[in-house]
Amino acid sequence: MTTDTSILDTSTDDAPSAGPQIRSQAEFWFDPLCPWAWMTSRWMLEVEKIRPVDITWSVMSLAVLNEGRDLPQDYRETMDKAWAPVRVVVAARRDHGEEVVKPLYDAIGTRIHLGKEEFLDATVGGLADVGLPADLIRFADSDEVDDLLRASHQRAIDLVGDDVGTPVISVNGQAFFGPVVTPAPKGEEAGRLWDGCVLVAGVSGFYELKRSRTDGPIFD
Repeated sequence: MTTDTSILDTSTDDAPSAGPQIRSQAEFWFDPLCPWAWMTSRWMLEVEKIRPVDITWSVMSLAVLNEGRDLPQDYRETMDKAWAPVRVVVAARRDHGEEVVKPLYDAIGTRIHLGKEEFLDATVGGLADVGLPADLIRFADSDEVDDLLRASHQRAIDLVGDDVGTPVISVNGQAFFGPVVTPAPKGEEAGRLWDGCVLVAGVSGFYELKRSRTDGPIFD
């Protein structure tokens, strides 16, 4: 993604500003079933409030990512079920426009991660929550939109490589996996994390900064 220099943020906050800031254009790839992508997406909602960034929401697929891999049986069964949400989101975007993607992701994700619903049930409920046609669920077990799904997924993989998962974020021509964070930072803490991620991702030759996780996703 590139910065659109024709779009300026001239709004003022409590803090003094040196002048109008150029708005960044970011793209966020998610799989609705991934709890870590969900945490990162909640962080991005905070970033939108305090940094001049516009976000496009796109689908990548853990089911596609794990095709052909030798997986434990229980995870293979999860991946088999993982096709339903992403297919329905892609079909909704195709048939009803870009603007439905984020609300549908929010609805499905809330049901999966907070409501602990099964993927298919969460997708059915998510369609109802945002007022989309119930018959979109027919795409859950159909390969009709798989070419679109795979193309969206591949755009993310082309930016960061296939040894990572979801989420992937692209901003101002730089892309990175993550951040993996829990709980989702809020307020200026969210802004500082955003600034740091964009900074290190823009350093030529920078690939990884990591430490072991000691907590699972903390939903709040």
